[in-house]
Amino acid sequence: MRVLVYDTHSYDRDFLTAACAGRHDLTFTAAQLDIHTAALAHGYDAVCLFVNDRATANVMARFAAGGVRCIVQRSTGFNNLDLAAAAAHGIACYRVGYYSPYAVAEFAVGLLQTLNRRIHRAWNRTREFNFRLSGLLGRDLHGRTVGVVGTGKIGAIFSRIMLGFGCPILATDVEPRADLLALGVRYVTLDELLRDSDIISLHVPLMPETHHLLNAATLATTRPGVTIINTSRGGLIDTAALVAGIESGHVGAVGLDVYEEEDGKFFRDLSDVVMHDDVLARLISFPNVLLTSHQAFFTQEAMTTIAETTIANLDDAAAGRQNPNLLHL
Repeated sequence: MRVLVYDTHSYDRDFLTAACAGRHDLTFTAAQLDIHTAALAHGYDAVCLFVNDRATANVMARFAAGGVRCIVQRSTGFNNLDLAAAAAHGIACYRVGYYSPYAVAEFAVGLLQTLNRRIHRAWNRTREFNFRLSGLLGRDLHGRTVGVVGTGKIGAIFSRIMLGFGCPILATDVEPRADLLALGVRYVTLDELLRDSDIISLHVPLMPETHHLLNAATLATTRPGVTIINTSRGGLIDTAALVAGIESGHVGAVGLDVYEEEDGKFFRDLSDVVMHDDVLARLISFPNVLLTSHQAFFTQEAMTTIAETTIANLDDAAAGRQNPNLLHL
């Protein structure tokens, strides 16, 4: 198949080219997909997209008119795809159903540990030969209650890691996991989890039901000084409400690998331009906020799996085969 790969960086080229081994004709572009760049795919059989590419209904129509019959999403999330429009135009959509869940779960723990022990602040200080400890006081994680919102593959691994620290785990999900229950994880309602957790980590997909799951009303029910970790999707949190909670002192610390307005910012070097996002600038200014650039997935193992699965999806699409990664309405 002739495939246009949108929003590519050097690492995308390396991993996808190695996985493809010449089976498909891959063309790479740094352009992100939107209504204006959809025309680039004219004459291609398939496109490969990432999380900030926007395959709207209008884009799907342009794809179909240009001959695109397949979309392979090189991520697990697919809220950027209009599946109804894709189905109407006969475009098959695939995703990466599974890659290393350890990558994201371990990164979430890394954010938590860095915030809790002020490692980011200590690193900045020692680079200037400031070895004072004032302002670096942390807390033992042992014994602190951790609330895990979503216990799929990533949330389950995060729960097991935190159990190893000696943390009681409260969890919420539509379906409790027997393996976690056997380890002592207690499933509760979301309201109970927010009320009784010292640390809250989000591991659910972004859907209409989970959009702004943490907002002004729900944040107000959390414990004073709560720590919030989000390595899932930025839209799970109402960022303006989060900023207000940090400013009031109710929210004690925040670790974010995602941001609800990250489109056009993340995966880009904007160090030489003026940032026209006052909320993002405010977030970064807080000493108790750690913001990273949607990198939780970014390990050798995960990138290898993502590339191999993406190419396998193309193989199946070219052969007319279905597989579990095929998305349905």
